[in-house]
Formats: sequence, structure tokens, C-alpha cells
Amino acid sequence: MILRYIHYFLAVAERGSFTRAAASLYVSQPALSQQIKLLEQALGVPLFDRTGRTIRLTDAGLVFQQHARQALAELEAGARAVHNVDDLSRGHLRLGVTPTYIPWLVGPLLAAFWQRYPGVTLSLSEATQEQTEQQLVNDELDIGLGFSGEHAAELTATPLLEESLVAVVSKTHTLAKRQRITLERLSSEPLVLLDKSFATRVDIDRQCRKRAVSLKIAMESNTLGAITEMIQHAPLATILPDTLVRACDALGSLSIEPPLAKRTGVLLARRTHQHAAAGALSRVLNDVLKAMGIDPTGTAGDSALP
Repeated sequence: MILRYIHYFLAVAERGSFTRAAASLYVSQPALSQQIKLLEQALGVPLFDRTGRTIRLTDAGLVFQQHARQALAELEAGARAVHNVDDLSRGHLRLGVTPTYIPWLVGPLLAAFWQRYPGVTLSLSEATQEQTEQQLVNDELDIGLGFSGEHAAELTATPLLEESLVAVVSKTHTLAKRQRITLERLSSEPLVLLDKSFATRVDIDRQCRKRAVSLKIAMESNTLGAITEMIQHAPLATILPDTLVRACDALGSLSIEPPLAKRTGVLLARRTHQHAAAGALSRVLNDVLKAMGIDPTGTAGDSALP
């Protein structure tokens, strides 16, 4: 059984039509039908019910579809591994990043990685922590930057850094001259926060519930850039990691007293997949953090990744 059979079978199964599948594969319908018949003969069972107006998978076809998808995923992973050479003269890396890393870390990280490994292409995906972890499990990403917590059993989480949540305001805000603020006092200020799909917001809500504090939320956004822009143009405050504030000169921060619990940034990867480029990126990441004056809390280049 060859790879072409699997591609043809999955195309028909997903589109429910030999005509549409043939068009997507750029082959003639008779040629596609013949290949499917050869596959069915090799397996000794019909995979499609052709008696109705639409093409449907038989029970055997449904079982085979699951294994065909798994086989194709393994073959694609194998194809990537062939190009994942140890000397990193070439290759491809898929990186997923949660939004709070974008303004201050991703630029220096990707620049340093490209300068050290110009032959390795890199795809960057910005998504919530939940989405990033699911993409890792589904083998849609090779490595991710997120935060500690409960992770899927298929993933490792190597500590990278610690962040503190702080109150953030513009330099013209009435609170800008203060160095610290209580959470109770901050709760009287109108706030703009990330929405509840973000790990940062989940952490803020959890700590506020623990302290029986109700925040005065004026706005929510699923875009970090929109929040930093809003607080620069309106008398609003927000709560964000202290690492992010250093990336914007127009913003100031106040420490929250007593301090909110720190959170740990982690490097996420699949347990069963060894990727030389991912290991290289983790080592570059450690160097970048040290250059920023941030001491990594773990050994990302040596423990979870090669």
C-alpha cells in the first residue's frame, strides 16, 4: 500500500465526493476511482457506500480513516525529521507563543536565532495558551512559549523565567507618580483587561477571588496591543506582567501590595518528539534572557529538549 492511496482515500472521505476529491488532487475522476478500488481490493473490504446520492464511509472505512490519518501524520513527521539535520544548516521550526511574550521577547529571540541559524526557516503562531498546547499535542507546532500550570500528559514544561503581575498606567495617569498600590485601591480604578481566553486574565481573576476583591472592569480585549494603546490615550489602568512594561517607554508600573503570586514562564514541547532546531531555539532563548538581565529559572536547552 503506497502513500498515494492514503492521500486519495482521505480526500474522498473528507469531501464526500469523488468529483470534488479528484479536483482537489488534480487527477481525473476515473483515475481516482480506480485507485480507490485497488485500495479496497488490497484490504478486502469496501471503504465507501456508493448506493446513495452521496458517498459515505462504511464501518470499515471509518476504522481505516482513523488509522490513515495517524499514518499520514507519522509520515509527515518523518519527512520533517529527514530535513531536521543535526548541524542545523537547514530545517524548519514551528513556534507557538502566548501574546504577552510578543511585545518584549519574540523580536530579540527570533533575530538572535536567525543570526545563529540562518538556514533554519521558522513559522511563528500567536495564540492563547490553550490553543498553543492543543497545537503541540496535534503536532501542528514543535515548541511553545507559555506558562506553568496543568498541562497535557503529552507535553513537557521547562521553567524559563518568573514574572510578577503589576498595575500598568500611562505616564500621564494620576497614579503614575506612585510606586506601589494595594489591590483594593486598584479595584476602584477603571481597568481594561485581557479577556478570559488568556492565561494572564485567568490568573488575575483567580488571585482576586482568593482575596475577595472585585475589579472595576471598564473594557476587555483579546488584543494586547489594543490594551496598551487604550491606556496611553485614556485614564485607564491594567494589570500585566512586569516583563512586558519594559518594552514600552510610554507606560509605567506600580507594584501591587501585597504582591500577587508570581507566575513561571515555561518552554513547552512534546515528550516523544526530539527536534534539533527546537533544542537550538531553547539555548538561544536562554542567552537572550540573560542578555536582558533575566536569569532563566531552568535549563531549557539541556533538560526537556536536546
